[in-house]
Amino acid sequence: MRAGLPKILVTGGAGFIGSAFVRAAVKKGNKVVIIDKLTYAGDLERLKEISGNLKFYKADIYNKKQVESIFKREKADIVVSFAAETHVDRSILDSRIFMETNILGTQVLLDISRDCKIKRFIHISSDEVYGEIKKGEFNENSPLKPNSPYAASKAAADLLIKAYVRTYGFPAIIIRPSNNYGPWQYPEKLIPLSISKILRNEKIPLFAKGENVREWLYVEDCAEGILQIVKKGKKGETYNLGSNEERQNIEVVKMILNILNEPLDLIQFVKDRPGHDIRYRLNSQKIFNETGWKPKMKFEDGIKLTVQWCLRHKDWLLSKSKGIARGVFHNP
Repeated sequence: MRAGLPKILVTGGAGFIGSAFVRAAVKKGNKVVIIDKLTYAGDLERLKEISGNLKFYKADIYNKKQVESIFKREKADIVVSFAAETHVDRSILDSRIFMETNILGTQVLLDISRDCKIKRFIHISSDEVYGEIKKGEFNENSPLKPNSPYAASKAAADLLIKAYVRTYGFPAIIIRPSNNYGPWQYPEKLIPLSISKILRNEKIPLFAKGENVREWLYVEDCAEGILQIVKKGKKGETYNLGSNEERQNIEVVKMILNILNEPLDLIQFVKDRPGHDIRYRLNSQKIFNETGWKPKMKFEDGIKLTVQWCLRHKDWLLSKSKGIARGVFHNP
């Protein structure tokens, strides 16, 4: 580690976005400590290339005694918290674990971080806390109007953090990324699930008519954006982290089918998700202006790289996609 760089404790560092951040942070010379519960969505394979340069603890952020012990032992300077239950469909089926992890787990981290005098606490939220927007875009001052149990749990965590900032002067920053995609994504989400279905010669389930719109951000761009906020973000502030790359879900699936030279009749429209948000779109000018960060990956290039990665890691992808139902766990 280069002298002067902070020690970063990352919760959820074995997850999809968390592991991308860890890889980027380690490559820049940071000393990184990870706490991860290793649920179905966590996987240490994502960290194999840098495993000798980090410290890992298997722990649940909801377990205060366990997490407190790790914080006191490691004496980190900065906390970057990715740990969360993240999938909307699962939250619709059973919201309890989302409330425990995303709200109460966050509260545990906040209290321990205060006690340990953490210098900076970076909380990774979601664009879904704003709800849907049919025209225009959300900025950081837009009201929170979550429409799913998952989004409500993330919005509640955001509000709790804002209360700690106001009440205690807590040095927190909230980041709200748009939909991430790229290598190592667990195949309950639209892009890796579509690829895994094609590889299994199965139909790709798509909610309603596939007209829902998402803003797609390549995961490595997201990781770099978070790193810039770690270094340059202002305490107490919230930052949107988007790409300006909007696509309808059906357009995304058609692009994947085209890349793999597969027919469009592999698409199977299924009953829509309850309360399904029609569109998300972020205004990310604040992070552009304050940190200089901008996404590098164009969606057309990123989706090709993602498909190629999935083909090279076919065994991993197919092993993770076993047992995922055809009509659920498939859209962002």
